[in-house]
Amino acid sequence: MGDGGRRHIGAAERRHRLALRQRLAVSARAGSPEEVAGSLVALHGTDPAAVHLAVGARLADAAKTVGETERALYEDGTLVRMHGMRHTVFVFPTELTAVVHASTGRTVAARERARLLKNMAEAGAPDAAWLAEVEESALAALARRGQATAAELARDEPRLKEQYVYAAGKSYEGVHTVSTQLLRVLGVEGKVVRGRPLGSWTSGQFRWAPAPEHPELDPGEAQAELLRRRLAACGPATEDDLKWWTGWRVTEVRRALTAIGAEAVALDEGTGYVVAGDAGPVAGPAEPWAALLPALDPTAMGWQQRDWYLAPGLRPKLFDRSGNVGPTVWWNGRVIGGWAQRADGEIVWRLLDREGTGRDTEAAIGAEAERLSSWVGTTRITPRFRTPLERELSA
Repeated sequence: MGDGGRRHIGAAERRHRLALRQRLAVSARAGSPEEVAGSLVALHGTDPAAVHLAVGARLADAAKTVGETERALYEDGTLVRMHGMRHTVFVFPTELTAVVHASTGRTVAARERARLLKNMAEAGAPDAAWLAEVEESALAALARRGQATAAELARDEPRLKEQYVYAAGKSYEGVHTVSTQLLRVLGVEGKVVRGRPLGSWTSGQFRWAPAPEHPELDPGEAQAELLRRRLAACGPATEDDLKWWTGWRVTEVRRALTAIGAEAVALDEGTGYVVAGDAGPVAGPAEPWAALLPALDPTAMGWQQRDWYLAPGLRPKLFDRSGNVGPTVWWNGRVIGGWAQRADGEIVWRLLDREGTGRDTEAAIGAEAERLSSWVGTTRITPRFRTPLERELSA
């Protein structure tokens, strides 16, 4: 038992939980992108390619990755790419739209709209009443079109082309266009979401689409539900982990933990939490497993305190200066290296930590590299945020 009679969950057991609940072990792989997203709560969506790569790493039939992910996102609408925690773009199961908006979006949205209006006022641009008219017209145009780029919407509503000077006289002065800034705010407010890209699944250029209709939930209840799902998928986690992932104040985290009756456990780094009844050992064999996870993968970015699966000495090679993780190589729940794609399409990888590895490790990682290459094909993957090892391997 841990401190205060709490059950201790060590790093090895946490890694075993990770394999099963995040669909990383071969026996736990998912049958659909919806299952993958549900098992993780959210996929990082800032880099469009990362969404497909995260799904492909966990899908039982990797050959279906692109087609099935696009079906879920753009045809069936069972997944949605929208702003969520920490003002970051994620891909969620559509059923979570209302929960994410109420739990994390409203506060950020109010701040972002106030900032837009302040910047426009300081630049002598049109006022809030004018912006409200433009917004209503733009949303109506988007509803008629179904999906549209900012440029297409500006043809329907020319006032979206209005420009104003931001931070005049300062070193970071720039010219902003109303369409770009307004659509960004509407995204945070949960009124629009990211639609189908203009190019392939790796393209960063995208259309906008109306957000799925959803009820307005009580923020406290929504926070409790989001935290419950998070702990079910990623527990145990500390208060610091949860505060970092959600972007909430610590008081909000504690209130949500209380609301769901979270159970405290002892971790190597201190007190952690799991959903009620989840403190016991996880069933299932601890089968060896390897994975090649993409930049910004939700597993690698899932906790603020990462020493239980990532040796601190590996971070300078695998993260950029802003804290974004690059492509990683995993063995039995630990990050042991990184991977990249060369210009000719070859998937290459390098081990940085050989503790507990052997020939079986390299064989399993090689098989995952071949599996990834088989469905990526000739598509060129370049992470949006480049890291030292990824740059080195891809050269």
